[in-house]
Amino acid sequence: MFRNLLDRPGGVPLSPYLKIVKAAEERAARIGALDELPVPAMDDLAEFCAVAREAADRALGLRPYDVQLLGTLALLDGKVAEMATGEGKTLSGAMAAAGYALQGKHVHVISVNDYLARRDAGWMGPFYEALGVSVGWIGQNSTPEERREAYTKNVTYGPVSEIGFDVLRDRMRTDAGEIIVPAPEVALIDEADSVLVDEARVPLVMAGAADPGSAVPEMAALVRQLVRGYHYEIDEQARNVYLTPKGADSVENLLGVELYDEHEPGTLIELNLALHAHALLARDVDYIVRDGKVQLINPSRGRVALLQRWPNGLQAAVEAKETLPPSEKGEILDSITVQGLIRRYPQICGMTGTAVAVSEQLGEFYGLKVAVIPPNKPCVRKDEPDRIYPAVPDKDAALVEEIQEAHATGRPILIGTLDVAESENLAKLLQRRGMEPVVLNAKNDAEEAAIIAKAGERAAITVSTQMAGRGTDIRLGEGVAELGGLYVIGSGRHASSRLDDQLRGRAGRQGDPGASVFFVSMQDDLITQFVADERPPAADADGLVRHRRGAYLVGHAQRVAEGVNLEIHRNTWRYTRLLEHQRELILEWRDKVLHGDAAAKALSAADPERWAGMPEDTREEAARQIVLHAIDHCWTEHLAFLTDLREGIHLRALGRMSPIDEFHREAVAEYKSLLAEVERRSLESFEAPEPDLARPSATWTYLVQDNPFGTEWDRILKRVTAATRRG
Repeated sequence: MFRNLLDRPGGVPLSPYLKIVKAAEERAARIGALDELPVPAMDDLAEFCAVAREAADRALGLRPYDVQLLGTLALLDGKVAEMATGEGKTLSGAMAAAGYALQGKHVHVISVNDYLARRDAGWMGPFYEALGVSVGWIGQNSTPEERREAYTKNVTYGPVSEIGFDVLRDRMRTDAGEIIVPAPEVALIDEADSVLVDEARVPLVMAGAADPGSAVPEMAALVRQLVRGYHYEIDEQARNVYLTPKGADSVENLLGVELYDEHEPGTLIELNLALHAHALLARDVDYIVRDGKVQLINPSRGRVALLQRWPNGLQAAVEAKETLPPSEKGEILDSITVQGLIRRYPQICGMTGTAVAVSEQLGEFYGLKVAVIPPNKPCVRKDEPDRIYPAVPDKDAALVEEIQEAHATGRPILIGTLDVAESENLAKLLQRRGMEPVVLNAKNDAEEAAIIAKAGERAAITVSTQMAGRGTDIRLGEGVAELGGLYVIGSGRHASSRLDDQLRGRAGRQGDPGASVFFVSMQDDLITQFVADERPPAADADGLVRHRRGAYLVGHAQRVAEGVNLEIHRNTWRYTRLLEHQRELILEWRDKVLHGDAAAKALSAADPERWAGMPEDTREEAARQIVLHAIDHCWTEHLAFLTDLREGIHLRALGRMSPIDEFHREAVAEYKSLLAEVERRSLESFEAPEPDLARPSATWTYLVQDNPFGTEWDRILKRVTAATRRG
């Protein structure tokens, strides 16, 4: 009890694990002398560690370090293991997955993308085979047969999106024999902070009856005429845009409507979406346009987010802004957030290089604790203090100068930029100085492996977005260690300290030499958005801000940004938690219908005469299909109702009501009516001569980039209310 009260981030004690590792080492000689390795009993963790270590050595040529065994034990203990870059997380994860499998549990090793799932399953395959554990993997292009086969294995590797899509597809099955995903047991999550925190709010969607979609070019054209500072303002954190009284009057005159009519919120919602797309989403920062389509950029990884889109309204607004044809859209049949998907598993554990910074979220949303595993070799990387400048041009000039000086020595340099546009602009500046940088960003992500493979070579200059922050190791070329190793330079601080730490972690792998430094300006977005009211200190004669208040402001801005993102996460979960609960209830009901005789009992009791007149060999299956169709159709309508409700619920703030309380009140009432509606429609179809049980002719899946503006509309409305009163 006292240990829990005094618990601190990274405070999980390692002493119990150390004792087991020591005992495993004492058994190494005996295990190593065996011709055939025994299948270890999982009630003796020291024996398991000794056998797993020997199996990895024989099968892979990799003999796990003690710290890798520590990581394995932390995972088997249901913790998130923080292990530095290059410390062998992949092998630690495989040993833990094998341990869970030997306990008789299905294990899903969940990654952030297809490449890692395929690579790790193939790489670790011989190790699993040595322990008698079967392994498979799924990816975006896996066929239904390949997916079914992979899920029968003891350990299944897959990206979080694909596992989520398979769960959604299974929820729509009308034949119990077609279900492919086994009951959730153990989730072992690679890059746990990315999946559990950065991706947590992302809804995975299954849609049907797709149509061409409709853009809103008229509204996009209208907002292009509006002038910032006169018609609209953007808040300090650049998260919200709102009309001024003059702007509201102008729009109402142009459209001939009353914008703030609580009973007709459609025009205001459409205008806000167009204004958000116009003022807050920037091309080559938040998205790129490629092959005639808007492709989102994952903000935490800098990659194109495949199959990902904004909610239909905002997606259409951005497409209209870029004068592109609207993408297809359809009726949402079901959806689940990544957080809701992961919380299905009774046992969750994970590994990452940066967990302590999000230990609060891991504890709050998943009940997980962090175990910090020490490195096998001490990190000798030199992390210099930030170089802070008064303005962006001063920073950029100093940055180019620093790169040129380091390049002259032949030392490889990795420059981390904040977005695609910045990476391309910096590359042009370096080219003007006669240097030949290689650019890695969302536009050429297919070349990532080839670029990273050469990033540690002598005289290499790699300019990258967050893509180079994780997933692969940069190995040093010949003679580079003598030059000081890889030099990592950040062109600015990210809104999350974890992204900075991931960038730093590209250098100093496994005791390699290396160095890192960040260049920051007092005009960077991080500073102007999150500490706009603070007065920055003056620069010294050489242009550098050395006053300690400069470093404090940078750190403070980052902490504020992280706090804002945590609050958005909490606010999103407040809305989705009730939906997840209702989904659990409806699925429990659906499972009873799918796997049992609940439908037959209900309909035979409702109309015994009709039931008696049906063929005995088909009536039970007919009843099942009738009730499943009613459940699925009513659930789809319920999701549409909740989506519309949430879109406009913040208008209730104008009436001084709590939006979240109003949402819960209406959602609960609607769910109660849904249950009665399912029964009514089931009976209606049962009694019809030819029941209509048609389903969508095609279904498709995608991810929704959670609208970072929608959850904050209450703040917009507070400003709107104040402005209206002033007007």
